[in-house]
Order: sequence, then structure tokens, then C-alpha cells
Amino acid sequence: MQNDKIKCGLKERTDSQFIDTIEKEAYVWCEKNWKHDDNEHSHTRSQLTFVEEGYQYFYIDQKIYLVPQNHVIWIPSGKAHRITSEAKTVNLMVFLFKSVFNENFYQNVQVFAVNSVLKEMLLYASKWSQSLTEDEEQEIFFKAILKSLPNFCKESSFLEIPVPKNERLIPVCHYINLNFKYNLDVDLLAEKAKMSVRSLQRIFKNETGITLQKYHQLTRILKSIELIDTKQYTLSQIAYFVGYQSLSAFTSSYFSIMKSKPKINKEKF
Repeated sequence: MQNDKIKCGLKERTDSQFIDTIEKEAYVWCEKNWKHDDNEHSHTRSQLTFVEEGYQYFYIDQKIYLVPQNHVIWIPSGKAHRITSEAKTVNLMVFLFKSVFNENFYQNVQVFAVNSVLKEMLLYASKWSQSLTEDEEQEIFFKAILKSLPNFCKESSFLEIPVPKNERLIPVCHYINLNFKYNLDVDLLAEKAKMSVRSLQRIFKNETGITLQKYHQLTRILKSIELIDTKQYTLSQIAYFVGYQSLSAFTSSYFSIMKSKPKINKEKF
């Protein structure tokens, strides 16, 4: 006997496949204090997730995508994904579309910051949360959001961290993930991969598309985002925790990845 679970209006079978019995072309599902079950799943609808508070990690096609607060992720139809988060509170808006426009944008995973215009559009749409009845205004409005997404997306690659398939590189990534606070020791990493430094650097770049140094930087910045979310530390403390010798060095590195300066809710300090 199969046990069905309801997620965003869809029935999820035990084989992590969603059954779509909803007739609407598109709808939105808002939830406070989102709970994760860490299971990989897929569905026929394309998905747009807006992280209103907190952050999420999406595991898709050998990559880990970070979606922090005030960012969205676009996931094409049928794309298997798994979600995790250590954030204290995760508030989400999930838009599900039965069909999309015939453009390359909609065929690939996209992660990007939400500007003021798109944010207002998404928040306005929240009034239709969990409504599965036909509504002409809603249908037109959701289609406008969908059509506008490629124009709002400027750059998505800076929030993804690749996971190499080459088994010799797994210990390298694991070591960096555990020791991101310390300076990169390429000789030690080459020893763990059982190859020369030159071969390690070449193979890692070919496998992931980024250098070891970039992977190290991404790991530090992603960890800093988790610490910022806790609202328990100052930016100077966070800079030190993730391995930077000064706040200015951390701010510069953060900006180069996130395209914005790090900040914490001032009410907490």
C-alpha cells in the first residue's frame, strides 16, 4: 500500500514522484516555517521558489545551489532535486507552472536575486496562496511573472557549487568543506587525491569548471551566509570564523560572489 503525502498541493508517492491532479495552469503555495524531509523528488510542473526568509540548498545534477533570502530558484519540469537547510526559519513561496514559454531560460536551473519589482509581484501573488480555483486575474498575473523571469535574471552561476564525479576529487572537496577556515594547502590536497599538484589543478578545473581557489572561496562565503542567518554574530566575528583576517577582506570576497555587501539585521545588535 502506497502512502501519499501532500506537498504544495501535489500528491507524493513513496517513490518520490508527484502525482498532479490539479487542472490549473499555475498556482502558488506559501508556507511559514517550511519543513524539509531531505528526499530527492521530481514533478512534471516547472517550479519557481522564492525564499522570503532563511536560506535553502538545492541538490540538482551534481551541483549544490544556494538560495538565500530574497532570491529565487527556477527548476525546470521533471528535474530531480533534493533540499536541505539549517536555517532556524524558512519562509517560502512556491509557484508551480504546468507549461512554460519556448525559450532556453526555462530549460535550465536558474538562481538569482529578486529586485524590488519582482519582489512586489511575488508578494502580491501571495493572496492566491493555496487557491486551486480558476481566477482570470491570477492566470494573467502568473503568466506575466513567468514571461518576465528571463529579464530579471542577470547572473545565476555565482550561487552554485559543483560536486565532481571523479572519485579522487571527493576527498579533496571533503577536506576543504571541513577546513575552509584555513588557507588552501594545495600540496596536501594533491596528496589526498594521490596525484601531482599540476594534475589536481587541471583535473579539478575540468571536472567542476572552477579552480580549487574558487571552490575554497565559495565554501567560505556559503558558510558565512549560514552564520549571518543565525543573527548571533557580528560581521567581524563571521569574517574571522570563516577564515578572513579582516572585515574588509571578507566584505570584498563576499561582494565578488554575492554581488552585494553582507549585512545583518541591526535590531539584533
